[in-house]
Amino acid sequence: MGNVISYLKKKGRQICGGRNKDDTTKTTTKVAERWQLLSGTTNWKDLLDPLDLNLRQYILHYGSMAQATYDTFISEKASKYAGASRYSKKDLLSKVGIEYKANPYKYRVTKYFYATSSSLVLDSLLVVSLSREAWSKESNWMGFVAVATDEGKLALGRRDILISWRGTIQNLEWVNDLQFELVSAPEIFGERNTDGDEPKVHLGWRSIYTSDDPKSPFNKTSARHQVLDEVRRLVEEYKNEETSITITGHSMGAAVSTLNAVDIVAQGYNKPKDMPNKACPVTAFVFASPRVGNGSFQKFFSSLQNLRILRVRNARDVVPLYPLIGYSEVGEELVIDTQESSYLKKPGNLSSWHTLEGYLHGVAGTQGSKGGFKLEVDRDIALVNKHMNVLKDEYCVPESWWCERNKGMVQKEDGSWLLMDHEHDDF
Repeated sequence: MGNVISYLKKKGRQICGGRNKDDTTKTTTKVAERWQLLSGTTNWKDLLDPLDLNLRQYILHYGSMAQATYDTFISEKASKYAGASRYSKKDLLSKVGIEYKANPYKYRVTKYFYATSSSLVLDSLLVVSLSREAWSKESNWMGFVAVATDEGKLALGRRDILISWRGTIQNLEWVNDLQFELVSAPEIFGERNTDGDEPKVHLGWRSIYTSDDPKSPFNKTSARHQVLDEVRRLVEEYKNEETSITITGHSMGAAVSTLNAVDIVAQGYNKPKDMPNKACPVTAFVFASPRVGNGSFQKFFSSLQNLRILRVRNARDVVPLYPLIGYSEVGEELVIDTQESSYLKKPGNLSSWHTLEGYLHGVAGTQGSKGGFKLEVDRDIALVNKHMNVLKDEYCVPESWWCERNKGMVQKEDGSWLLMDHEHDDF
């Protein structure tokens, strides 16, 4: 995998977006100057159709951070680290190809967080090792918190606190396995006497977000508490600077990102404790998000200040249509259609329409309501085949090329082979 990333860097093929060096410099300057608009202070009015070039690159930046959670995740059940992150915090962004010289948006990963679930319907969403020496039988690595470095702050125009939630790596059958029960979430909304007008959210998303497990050393506290505690720490550390909180995720990760964004604002985690009037903006860029809550949840969302959500939806993707009944969408929507791309095989399928790399390809080339497809951002088309076989054969890019050398098997001095597929970090 490292050899592939090195090749892409040497060839100047972009992972996070961007054109040549001069164009990157110009774009960076504009992003730093326009970041409030790009983060949705006007709900992206007049920026979505046609899609503003700076916003296009901004969305790709955060989408790449969501993709990083897939690229580091160990899904091989033969590994005792199945369900964990392959790379350590200090190496994550470089190992997944995000941190390279031409990318000005520099971050430092400060926290890994883990999730479990008390909901039986979500067993299929967690990856559990077959090994008797498994690192955990109850928890999965769920994402990371990062903060812009001093260099990244200059490019982004402020100190950005980033939260990236991983989606499911299982096939799309998980959609049919889920029960679409709506439940209360008093930890987010408070105890409310609303005479039937109570905000409720999907049982599964709430379970992933709020469940703890005393048997797991990684989930003595819930993913929610792990993330909120780190957000609180970073907001306090940088309280004398201009800051923002940006949350991103794909599929299940998009749904949990939405809950997380609402929770942060509703509970005031975007404000320093001794500066309650200095609330920083909270924005979520979510991809292929299922619906999260009922109509009262939508009303609650709309009542919150300093909160914006942009949902990116591929026209043929079925996941954003679920659940079908009793749920309402929140935030603004950007519709793309990867079927318009001349680079991809036709007609595609449910998985190819849902994959995050496909989404990012669509963002790079969408032409909005006028139709057609043109890559306005030089995002490498090879990335579409990272985990699938979607790109046309004529481009000679191997399918599912993102893989560890020898699947992590390493030869020892005595000639035997051992699975060594994990950089030690939290454990």
